Amino acid sequence: MSDFVRVAALNDLAPGQGLEATVEGQPVAVFNVLGTIRAIGGRCAHRGGPLGQGSLLGSTVLCPWHAWGYDLETGQCDVSTDARVAVYEVRIEDGQILLRTPA
Repeated sequence: MSDFVRVAALNDLAPGQGLEATVEGQPVAVFNVLGTIRAIGGRCAHRGGPLGQGSLLGSTVLCPWHAWGYDLETGQCDVSTDARVAVYEVRIEDGQILLRTPA
């Protein structure tokens, strides 16, 4: 059974910003997209770039190393149809950002 774990306070993540977190030893990139929190796997499928340090372009994050884009809703890469990162379920409780751990 999967559980939710706290990764940050909601106040720590302003709209348009991202952060890096670790969930069960795995890097995760968390973003505030106009008030909606999204979370995906934290490493680019191309060369392992840190997606949590990437730039937002709408609901896409661009890897800071080579600008591969990842859709924050699906995890799909816009450069390669074979490249995808995990998408985490997000819950907000008592002003805290919680992510569901993988099953």
